[in-house]
Amino acid sequence: MQGKRAHMNQSPITQLRQTLELTQLDENRFQGKSLWMPHGRVFGGQVMAQALAAATKTVDASRPVHSLHGYFLRPGDVDQDIVLDVEILRDGRSFSARRVQAIQNEKVIFSMISSFQISEAGPDHQISPSGDNGDPEQLPSAKQLLGDIDHPSAQYWAHSRPFDIRHHPDDIYLKVGNDSPQQNVWVKTLEPVDLAPEMHAIALAFASDYTILESGLRAHGISWAHKGMASASLDHAMWFHRPVNVNSWMLYEQHSPSTQGSRNLNFGKIFQNGQLVASVAQEGMLRVPAN
Repeated sequence: MQGKRAHMNQSPITQLRQTLELTQLDENRFQGKSLWMPHGRVFGGQVMAQALAAATKTVDASRPVHSLHGYFLRPGDVDQDIVLDVEILRDGRSFSARRVQAIQNEKVIFSMISSFQISEAGPDHQISPSGDNGDPEQLPSAKQLLGDIDHPSAQYWAHSRPFDIRHHPDDIYLKVGNDSPQQNVWVKTLEPVDLAPEMHAIALAFASDYTILESGLRAHGISWAHKGMASASLDHAMWFHRPVNVNSWMLYEQHSPSTQGSRNLNFGKIFQNGQLVASVAQEGMLRVPAN
């Protein structure tokens, strides 16, 4: 209940900052607080961002993160802090690699390897955003869509997430209006937050987990309110291409090439001001009642 009381008394942005500001236990060992969630399980984006924050603290500031690959191994408990053990795998002339184990009750709940690189010149190209993606300022927010619904998850989505998330052309919170296996989502912080440059990448990792599984759900007409549906992140990969500012709108283009074997595979591209800033891949468990 302590986590819920803090959740009710602090703004989502304050909670985000406190979650990402880790306590150092020893040279390569850190501790982070868990955000309250209505279902009692740690949000995957939170533990992934904390793992990246811990790894970043052991790398020289001249080497920003360029990729991460993580596995969600066990559900975390929001009423407990998370210990983050960082293993230094390599510090080369250009690249550094770190392994992070996120631990609760002496068991690993998330495991990640991340890679960092000095800034280097070289060939540069990117794809562009596709199609008409709408004006995020004209799209409805989660607060507008869900704020009047008396349900813990609806109230959390409406009021407690530190990011403003707006779907185009429509959301899948309660129903699916368009069953295409792709969707676009606009994302930014609820209010401006002062972060060091490396923390913007970490905050982006946090936000990247919110909606990435939705295009696979959408393809089968499955909303988050679908009775008996169970979904959970299994793994997450992310590549950071260019600097990002999470205080400004980012376009998150998402598509699902396949669902099979109770698994849902999804890919995402994140753009800001027309620049491709990150790419994402995630597979999740998806179980739907037969009837």
